[in-house]
Amino acid sequence: MNNSVKESLKAGIIGAVMGVIMSFLMNFFVIPFPTDNVINGMNHAISGLISGFMGGFMGVLMYIKIAGKEKEKS
Repeated sequence: MNNSVKESLKAGIIGAVMGVIMSFLMNFFVIPFPTDNVINGMNHAISGLISGFMGGFMGVLMYIKIAGKEKEKS
């Protein structure tokens, strides 16, 4: 596998873990909406997982694309 893709996946996983933790804690303690706080926290943790992973992965892919264009110019 390409080293850049490995770095993108690693950044995506780190972003996903941070998204899970922050979404779960915020929705469990700050904004509990359903009657069961654990289900609410789990729902938001899943959305944080997806958004964190996609944000990290896409950010690194864009960096790779821009860095590649800069390398071609020089």
